[in-house]
This record gives sequence, C-alpha cells and structure tokens, in this order.
Amino acid sequence: MAKDEDRPDRSRVAANDNAGHVSPTEADAALTRIAEAIGRHIAREHIRKRREANDNDLGRQLPPADS
Repeated sequence: MAKDEDRPDRSRVAANDNAGHVSPTEADAALTRIAEAIGRHIAREHIRKRREANDNDLGRQLPPADS
C-alpha cells in the first residue's frame, strides 16, 4: 500500500463551486423568505392544534338536541 507521502499532491476543489454567483444581500433575502415561510407554516400548525383542543369555542356550538 502506498504511503501518503508517495502520492502526488492533488488540488482539492470544493463541492460547492458556485461561490461568487450570488451576492450576500441576495442570499440573505432568499434565506429570510424561506425563514418567513417556515414560520408561517409552524404558526398554522399551532393554530390548528389550538382550535382542535378548544372544542368549547362559542363560534362552533352544536345545535340543541331534540328532546
């Protein structure tokens, strides 16, 4: 088996080779939009669960039962 010292030096290239194509301002704006969308989704889930847990809500009363 060859030792590390015997191998030729290979230059390494980063897997993410698209550096410089997006300005930091554009990247921040895109990340902000993604974070806002995630926040809205989480808020909707919490609102849904709260509504499901609160079955005594006055806006959703069942009609009186016929006796």
